Amino acid sequence: MIVVERTFAVTAAPGAVLAYLQDFANAQEWDRSSVRTSRLDAGPIAPGAHWRHVRKLYGVTAELTYTLISSDPGRLVLHGRSEGATCVDTVFVRPVPGGTEVTYRVELEMHGLAKLATPLLRPELEKLAGAGVAVVTAALAGSTIRHRFGAPIAPNRLTAPLEETG
Repeated sequence: MIVVERTFAVTAAPGAVLAYLQDFANAQEWDRSSVRTSRLDAGPIAPGAHWRHVRKLYGVTAELTYTLISSDPGRLVLHGRSEGATCVDTVFVRPVPGGTEVTYRVELEMHGLAKLATPLLRPELEKLAGAGVAVVTAALAGSTIRHRFGAPIAPNRLTAPLEETG
């Protein structure tokens, strides 16, 4: 299993941060491995909502179905599943002076023959986590959400070290 966790600060309010991150379609902006992410159902985004997330790593395209498991004040849990992998994304937010502290934790477990790729994926997931923090920080700058993928990125104020197990 690969576990990657980052803690960083943004200037948006906790509610805006949760609203942005619970809509997994926004992963297309901050996950540089994302090819496309689309909602599979309709209606308000609430626990049970599903997304199709297509990503490409090392030239290999994989499709995961993500489900919003829980959306509570201060915490989101998303579960991604494909034939070759299971992924649990847990997001914690808490107000801090000047904005919100975000902790984003990804637990990725490969299945079957794909499990052999685990050591190769670790360095790439480290890079993606760092890039994702920079993009989310920029997207959540200010009191309202601004989608600025590709714009100059300001460095984040807090970054927790990568944690890996497995």
